[in-house]
Amino acid sequence: MVGTQKNGKAFLALLVAVILWASSFIALKFAFQRFDPLVVIFGRMFIASLCFLLVFKSLKRIDYQAGDWKLLLFMGVCEPGFYFVFEALSLTYTDASQAGMICALLPLLVAVAARFTLGERISRKTLSGFGLALVGAIVLSAAATSTETAPNPALGNFLEFMAMVCATGYMITLKKLTPRYNPWFLTMIQAFIGTFFYFPLLFLPTTTLPTNFDLTGIMTIVYLGIFVTIMAYGLYNYGMSKIPASQASAFINLIPILTLFFGWLLLHERLNWIQYAASILVVAGVYLSQDKKTAIQD
Repeated sequence: MVGTQKNGKAFLALLVAVILWASSFIALKFAFQRFDPLVVIFGRMFIASLCFLLVFKSLKRIDYQAGDWKLLLFMGVCEPGFYFVFEALSLTYTDASQAGMICALLPLLVAVAARFTLGERISRKTLSGFGLALVGAIVLSAAATSTETAPNPALGNFLEFMAMVCATGYMITLKKLTPRYNPWFLTMIQAFIGTFFYFPLLFLPTTTLPTNFDLTGIMTIVYLGIFVTIMAYGLYNYGMSKIPASQASAFINLIPILTLFFGWLLLHERLNWIQYAASILVVAGVYLSQDKKTAIQD
């Protein structure tokens, strides 16, 4: 009974996390219309870091082992580091709805990475699902047409795929660290590394620093910093620490559907019929990949 209750809390935490993550695609599109993407990403990391400084002493249960700093650094550089670089660039070229569909590939990428890094086996059914979802993602990008909000969707979707590669590195490393670290401590480390990672990028010649402070843009950055960077990552890290990585990563499958809904509701985004068909391929591939059998039959 206790185990069921713990799983229930983990599932609820993961569900809320993916809802917040799906909303972040919409929030980023709003914020990028008002501020340079690097300014937005640094702002959300800085706000999250300030919040964590207020509760730093309360984050305990830390069992540091020699060499863990390498894993912690790698985790933070993967995400939020390069992950947000790719995602920020992606959303300047493609719609939030399409970027959300590319997220459907993440659980499959995690499964493949776990095969080589954690020694987990993958069934042929999972590999077949991965291939189907990948074809769907390629068709989704190929069928996209340029619009005012998505000037180069194929490039944008590829950049979002690269963001998913970075997210895979984060999740695999996170699973190695959760037995020894408080999930909220790991979230704090991510925020700190993200702040230091993005601060020098503000001074690149290509970065446009704000000359005025749009209230909507500022509130969006605050939302991203508190509700997405702290709450979403903290809840996901908590859920990941309680259940297997394969189950936790499966919740990412909800992001494409939620993002399509938010994009339709708030940004009035629409896909053409080929893209909707491709989206179904992605979802079908992800569903097919959810095989409880993990051994590959030779």
